[in-house]
This record gives sequence, C-alpha cells and structure tokens, in this order.
Amino acid sequence: MTVRERVVAAVGVVVVCAALLVAGRGLASGAVGEILRVRFGGDAERTRVVIDLDRTTRGQVIQSGDDGHVVISLSGVSPPDQQTGAGRGLVRDFRVAGAGAASRIELDLAVSAEIERRFLLPPGDGVDHFRYVIDLKATGRAPMRPALRAERPPSPAERPVIYIDPGHGGRDPGAAGATSRESAVTLAAAQALKAELERHGRYRVRLTRDSDAYVGLDRRVAIARQAGADLFISLHADAGADPATRGASVYTLSEQGAGRAVREFTRGDNWQRSLNLPGRDASVDRILLDMTQRATQNRSAQLARTLLGELETADHPLLRRSHRDAGLAVLLAPDVPAVLLEMGFITNPEDERLLNDSRARRRLMRAVAEGIDRYFREPSGDAQMASAEAAGQN
Repeated sequence: MTVRERVVAAVGVVVVCAALLVAGRGLASGAVGEILRVRFGGDAERTRVVIDLDRTTRGQVIQSGDDGHVVISLSGVSPPDQQTGAGRGLVRDFRVAGAGAASRIELDLAVSAEIERRFLLPPGDGVDHFRYVIDLKATGRAPMRPALRAERPPSPAERPVIYIDPGHGGRDPGAAGATSRESAVTLAAAQALKAELERHGRYRVRLTRDSDAYVGLDRRVAIARQAGADLFISLHADAGADPATRGASVYTLSEQGAGRAVREFTRGDNWQRSLNLPGRDASVDRILLDMTQRATQNRSAQLARTLLGELETADHPLLRRSHRDAGLAVLLAPDVPAVLLEMGFITNPEDERLLNDSRARRRLMRAVAEGIDRYFREPSGDAQMASAEAAGQN
C-alpha cells in the first residue's frame, strides 16, 4: 500500500486523533512547557541546532563536546514523544531525555566540535514560539568513531512519489527581475531539488516540466494525481512593487479554495472511482471526500510548517507572515498534499542574486529537501486542523 493510499484509508482515524489530541493537550496544560521539536542546519564545519519550545527556558551546559557529546539541560520543559533521531552536519544523532522538571538534549557528534554560542529567541518575526539555539563549530580533529552503517534504501515500490512543479514556462515566463525571468529561475531550482532528493534513493522524483515549455495549471495537478503522487511542491519567485520587499513564503490551500476544489472535482463523471470510493451512495461519498480533503489540508499545513522551519534554520530570508493560504489552482487536488513555495522576490536585487547563484540555490534546495525528509520521517505531525491555522494567519 502506497503512502497516499494509507493516508486516504486513514482519514477517519486522523479526524478522531485530531480531536483526542486537542483534548489531551487541554488536560495536559500546566506549568511545565514542551519541547516541540529539534531541528538541524549547516554542514561539517558549522552546525546549528534549534530546539522549538512552547515557553521560555534556561539552558545549562552539562557536556561541552570535548568527549564527542554535547549535553544541554533545559529547565521547565518536558521532552516530546519522539526522543531520538538522526542529526546533520556535526551531529550524528540526538536524544531528548527527561530529567525531573527539565529535559536533557544529548547530541552525539560525528567529529570533535565545540559550542560556539547559544541563545534563546523569543516569539517574533512571524514565529509564534520560543527557540533555543546552539551553534556548534568543528575543532579540526579527526572523527571520534566510525560512521554508522547506512540504512538499506527502500525498494522502488516503497518509495514515495514527489512531483516538483517549476512555475510558469513557455509562453508564460512569469515575473521579471532585473536580469532574469521567473520561469528560468524555477526550472533551475526544480532541477537542483530533484538532484538533492534523488541523492539518497528514498524517493521517486518527477517534474511537471523539464524544459522551457508551457503546461496548463490544471494539467500540472492532473499529471501528479494520475501518477499517484504522495507530495506536490510548486516552485515560484515572487514579485512586488517595492524592490525592498524580500523573503520566502509558503502557500497552502485556503478554505474558500477547498470549497472550490470539491465543487470542481465532483462535476466530473465517476469522480468516486478516482478516489477509490464505494460509489454506492453519493452523500456518503461526499462525506468521505470532505474527510479526505481535510486530511490532505492538514498534511499540507504540516509540510508548510516543516519547510519554513528548515528555511529558518538555514538562515534563508522569510517574509514576516511566511505561511499564507490561497485558492491557487496547483493546490486544488483533494488527495495530494501540496504547497507552493515562493523562494524569494525576483524584484528584489539580493533575492534575485541568490536565486540565480548556483551555490546559493543549492543551499536553498538542500534545506527544502531536508524539510521534505522530515515530513516523511514524521508522518503523524501535529493534528492541528488546517482551518484553525489559516485563521491565525489573518
């Protein structure tokens, strides 16, 4: 059973779990805060560790990295359910352990490193939670232990299908910068992202276009659905009247767009068959369609949050309100989680320079690929309803 089929089959469970999670969080609220997640960015020279928190904390260094481990105690916060995971750059893997009224962040290092700085960031600039940041710097010594054996890559049939959509193309060149057009920028970025995702053999990656060709918006969505895509990401470069405006943003489907999608989807004949619905009772099938789309919206919102977190960790500039919603045509598939990433403003000189610089583009796409990896590694995500999140964006 593919990832997409499992998601469609489990929509009823998702709705029930969402309600239980909201209720459980209400009962569990108290003086002790939570670690929301641990994120990584950087490379083998410098690595940033970001611990997302729902309230403030104080950190204390227990081990500084001399012996291959960094251990930080955070007071007043409890660990998340998932307490171990793979790291990145200087960090091989990590654990979060409870220690009374505190949590211990334990980092196993790939090479010898030291803490360069650490600090707490309060909510602000479009981020609604606290962030405890640890910057690590390599000391230049040899690796302290052999690397772990790589996991067996999944078989082709098990690998999720990802569709990357380079915006515009052909007779639709998109927005214009001082030296470039959006259609060329998005195609170069899509090819870089495809190469990054294919590097470890975990995905089957396809492009909606691989040349300067025009592809209709409806056709882009249809291509992905017909291929049984598990994820759809459309790449664009924003434009604005003020050349000083810059930064990336991620769009997911709005509530109005969701209503439009259902209306358009149910106009066709045999629409139940394309979603593997029973087709015996139209009212029941409509309820199942609504549940499927709600689960898809929630998954899309989870992907958007994950991507923005990785972009922030990679120090890529973001718009102040970086998670937005709209009824864009490429987001209308009711059963394929989809986001539209505005990588930056082509009308801003610095953003345009970064979008056309091959090294900067590779760094950006590496952060996007890490976000996609995290999305598939953590399939449950937060069961926050998409409508509730959209309401908070206004």
